[in-house]
Amino acid sequence: MSRFLFVVPPLVGHINPATGVATELAARGHELAWACADPDLVRRLAGESARVFPCAGPVPGTGEGVRPPDIRGPEALKFLWEAFLAPLAEQMAPGVTAAVAEFEPDVVVADQQALAGGLVAERLGIPWATSATTSAEFTDVFAGIPKVGLWLDELLHRLRADLGDPSGTADLRFSPHLVLAFSTPELVGPEARQGEQIRWVGPSIAPRPAAPDFPWDWLDPARSLVLVSLGTANTDVGARFLTECVTALRARTDRVQAVIADPGGALGPSDEEDKDLLVLPSIPQLPLLERADAVVSHAGHNTVCEALWHGVPLVVAPIRDDQPVIAGQVTGAGAGIRVRFGRVTAPKLGAAIDAVLHEPDHRAAADRVRTAFRAAGGTRAAATHLELLATGASPKETP
Repeated sequence: MSRFLFVVPPLVGHINPATGVATELAARGHELAWACADPDLVRRLAGESARVFPCAGPVPGTGEGVRPPDIRGPEALKFLWEAFLAPLAEQMAPGVTAAVAEFEPDVVVADQQALAGGLVAERLGIPWATSATTSAEFTDVFAGIPKVGLWLDELLHRLRADLGDPSGTADLRFSPHLVLAFSTPELVGPEARQGEQIRWVGPSIAPRPAAPDFPWDWLDPARSLVLVSLGTANTDVGARFLTECVTALRARTDRVQAVIADPGGALGPSDEEDKDLLVLPSIPQLPLLERADAVVSHAGHNTVCEALWHGVPLVVAPIRDDQPVIAGQVTGAGAGIRVRFGRVTAPKLGAAIDAVLHEPDHRAAADRVRTAFRAAGGTRAAATHLELLATGASPKETP
């Protein structure tokens, strides 16, 4: 039996993939613990019995972390690091250090955006793995903005000097011991980063706590099912886009039904008698994807990978952060169509939905990615790589 400490940011899309791997490790008899700035969120996603060491840290979307809704591109990336990721590392580090001292893990599993995990592990000489819950960093995202890349290198250097081993040389976003990439090159593209420590394990798909009751008998098998979701972190900017979605989908109700996730209530309450559109604050996404024919999304990594795991093509409307990169991966693979989040109109959105529903090339591409995802091994492969790291195997010795 080995001990694994998962260090995660207080973000649903980053905790969910780690939860699938943790569940697999627990089933194999290993001991697990978590370190996070929001223990209640971890317990909600990983189970009430999860052992969680609390850490300090900023709450996304509050205080100085409230991001102006119109910020985009390089400025949005710098804001993310300056207002959230760097302060998160600094504030989590004491809690992670305390968790390591009490739990004595054999391996620290650090989310790529919870840098305190890798920094503390590096300083204390503990093997650590990167949990890369977005594939954006596996392409040269700074090719067109080299000054931002240099700026980020300097920021990471300062964090290492303050919190880690100043003599360390590894990129803090990529553990030199093991990187679990929850995607595959079939989606990321031919230029995907490679390395002897990188393991492309595909998405971490695992059962989740039961969602609120869903009216499954509402679904009409005679019509195509379209899911619309902008994730849980975009409620401040989604009203216009969701309204355009409603208009586009209403024009197609003779052949389409739609389920729309609206956690911020931008569209108002759903009409219980509406047989064409169902608007809910949260949806059971994985079970619905088993029946879906298309997904309209902000190109969040989890939603994209879960859709393609089921072979469902997408219309992607990236907003910020890594989403433009992920959207480029979807279209590069041929598995979807990209539209402009801030400017798309209902007619253009409807045409994109029609295309992914009815043009066979998109579905064939989604099926190719699905096949690659399922062959990669998912949570079982990730757990096996972590077990090998815990026994001291080097990347060269692991399959």
